[in-house]
Amino acid sequence: MKRRDFITLLGGAAAAWPLAASAQQPATPVIGFLNSASAGPYRQMVDAFRRGLNETGFVEGRNVSIDYRWAEGQYDRLPGFAADLVRRNVAVIVATGGAIPAAKQATSVIPIVFPVAGDPVGAGYVATLARPGGNVTGLSLQQTDVASKRVELLREAVPGLRRLAILANIGNANVVLELGEVQAAAYKLGLEAAMAEIRRAEDIVPAFEALKGRVEALYVVAEPLVFTNRARIHTLAMAARLPAIYNSREYIELGGLMSYGPDFADQFRRCADIVDKILRGTKPADIPVQQPTKFDFIVNLTTAKALGLTMPESFLLRADEVIE
Repeated sequence: MKRRDFITLLGGAAAAWPLAASAQQPATPVIGFLNSASAGPYRQMVDAFRRGLNETGFVEGRNVSIDYRWAEGQYDRLPGFAADLVRRNVAVIVATGGAIPAAKQATSVIPIVFPVAGDPVGAGYVATLARPGGNVTGLSLQQTDVASKRVELLREAVPGLRRLAILANIGNANVVLELGEVQAAAYKLGLEAAMAEIRRAEDIVPAFEALKGRVEALYVVAEPLVFTNRARIHTLAMAARLPAIYNSREYIELGGLMSYGPDFADQFRRCADIVDKILRGTKPADIPVQQPTKFDFIVNLTTAKALGLTMPESFLLRADEVIE
């Protein structure tokens, strides 16, 4: 090669280098948000997640973007959505409920964070809470751990309770673990347990019709399908005069009788802290699964009166909040 040609080539390469280096700079990270339900009922949770991101310095539309995928209750859409997010090479996937297995199946490389999971160890999402391993971590709801507590509270609230109905979406594998704990708790307390199985929103009304005259109270196993249809479930429970217990205050705000569980919005806000760590380089395997910091017991006294229940003062004193 002639010296003149070499100098020309070197000069061209030097001129092109800044452009190449610029192209290799990391773009704005994209968070994939995968949920089996619809957006409306989760607005408060999404807002809490955004607030959490803001607290860490990430602002949607400024230095981070979020790609939302809502399955609208159609679980068969989740694998395709998860695959799309993987093809887009998002920085992290935030998945809830039935979306967690779909995300886990779609990738073993991209970090996956769950804001809520009933029993992440039992479901096989993580190896242990302290050492998740793999590419998945998040926040546990300890649903199976507190299932017996909810059954006990329901028995205290309903004098002479003998027959308990359990409303559960058996199409969600996560529900099975809690369902087993509820049935075991009912058996231990000498209660008969009747299943009200659903897989779609259309199954809810027939499930309640099948319970007529057979039960005296209702345990609702929460997950995205149930959460999305919580207003309908409450209306049907009241029409059937069934005292019901749920896992979060969102059900009580719509008129549900009582709930015992963690603050869901706070779970989503705390999820943003984990996402922040991952975006800054920490591996999911090194981030322990967090657990609820507090369980709230909330009673709707107006609903109790409508159902003809007289709550003992000692029972109400144990509540964190009484709605009148």
